[in-house]
Amino acid sequence: MATHSTMHNFTTLIKRLEAATSRLEDIAQSAIDLESTAQTPQGPSSTTTPQSSTPAPSARAVAAPPPPPPAPKPAAPAEEELPEAVEEFNTFITDVVEKWVKLSEEIGGPVAEQARQVLKGYRETSKFIHLSTKAKRLDLKGADASLYQKLIQPIADAITAVNGIKDSAHRSDPFFNHLSAVADSIIVLAWPTIPTKPYKHVQEAKDSAQFFGNKVITANKESGNAKHLEWVKSYYNIFPELINYIKLRFPDGLTWNASGPHASEVAKALANAPSAGAPAAPAPSAGGAPPPPPPPPGPPPVLRINEQKAEPAPAGGFGAVFSELNQGEAVTKGLRKVDKSEMTHKNPSLRASSVVPEGSAARGKSPAPGKKPKPESMRVKKPPKQVLEGNKWTIENYDSPEQPIEIEVEMTHSLLISKCTKTTIVLKGKANAVTIENTARLSLVVDDLVSTVDAVKSQNFALQVMGTIPTVLLDQVDGAQIYFSKESSSTRVFTSKSTGVNVNVIGPDDDYKELALPSQICSYYDEEKGDMVNEIVSHAG
Repeated sequence: MATHSTMHNFTTLIKRLEAATSRLEDIAQSAIDLESTAQTPQGPSSTTTPQSSTPAPSARAVAAPPPPPPAPKPAAPAEEELPEAVEEFNTFITDVVEKWVKLSEEIGGPVAEQARQVLKGYRETSKFIHLSTKAKRLDLKGADASLYQKLIQPIADAITAVNGIKDSAHRSDPFFNHLSAVADSIIVLAWPTIPTKPYKHVQEAKDSAQFFGNKVITANKESGNAKHLEWVKSYYNIFPELINYIKLRFPDGLTWNASGPHASEVAKALANAPSAGAPAAPAPSAGGAPPPPPPPPGPPPVLRINEQKAEPAPAGGFGAVFSELNQGEAVTKGLRKVDKSEMTHKNPSLRASSVVPEGSAARGKSPAPGKKPKPESMRVKKPPKQVLEGNKWTIENYDSPEQPIEIEVEMTHSLLISKCTKTTIVLKGKANAVTIENTARLSLVVDDLVSTVDAVKSQNFALQVMGTIPTVLLDQVDGAQIYFSKESSSTRVFTSKSTGVNVNVIGPDDDYKELALPSQICSYYDEEKGDMVNEIVSHAG
């Protein structure tokens, strides 16, 4: 009995130990499952937890509260739909103007810089059109005049920038004709300010571009440079496309919104809007690595003086002359005595006729003189010409007219004055630009100019400015007197291969003060700076 009881107690003890061990394993497994759930809060756990009738106390302590739902994002403000007139103008900029700008970027240099300013002007025009579709018409003769000037100022700044790039270029610049064609026609950006039929203004601007644009075509057609020919063609294409747009949308001038608010309110609203109407500027393309620098120059050539053999002197020429002179007194043995009848200083008739007798020509005849130019009296003179073609005046072949030539000009007019002698021309009003070539003793009087006076190959040229003018260009001018008003005293004067140029400005005593422009430059190499130094040579005394 004792042995049976002992075995029964031992069996019971083993069963209790097994139950305790199983219980501890369940608790440990529950803790592992809770830790995995805390690390991956989203979604159910993939670990299978053994079922337990009673949850473990440690599991209740580790469990974390569920995260709050994310806050909803605020909806982005919807951009206002642009009017059809603005959308079509932006399409014109993208399809036509930017295509020409891309060709200008391929050419590079000042051509690309000027094209970017032109593109800026068209984008500012798009903003102005957008404003006109929302605002009521301004009273230009009343209190709105200053506001109107402020609204169109960005367009005017673009026009000034385009002309400034052209004015800073020299006539010898290979892209001077490119820059001049664009500068002479950039006034096209003023079409929104033309009250009636602005498309005619665009056509006149194209006519101005063709004067220098055709020079680009002529110069590059001979060399076969297709890129520049395509550039001119693409620029010319801007004008008919713009004319079609204006005829479709604003044939009688820019329209305004009669029921809209004041332009000042619309301008503020558009400035704060996400898009002001103009197309966004294209993002700069990611360029590749810059090209490697050119290889360094090779070593200078070595002059092997001792190895060079002197070439034998030819039988004739200076060698023969010096060999005869080295004969001493014997040098005169081969000369003959000249008879008195052959001496021109003793025979005035020989000097008058310039005929030498046959005896004197025995040693060789002198070459016949060159053909003399035709006298002025026998030359056929072309008739004077004064004509307005489109927006370009042509004045040429005037010689000492009895009365000064007076012309009423407009801001879109450009003038070409050629082959005029002893002529006075007076321009009344504000013109665009004046080009002068091959004149002598020409006097020009101007009121105001948008661009420049460009004088080439002229003598004794005189210019008087009554109002304002940005720049004066003088190239191969021999003698010039320029008189500036007080308003134009800060005008820039560029000279090249010109002498005797004097500028007259009004001094403090309201009298003209004459100032001479330098015509002589001293240049030398400065080792410290590593560059050439150019200094004006001034003459005193």
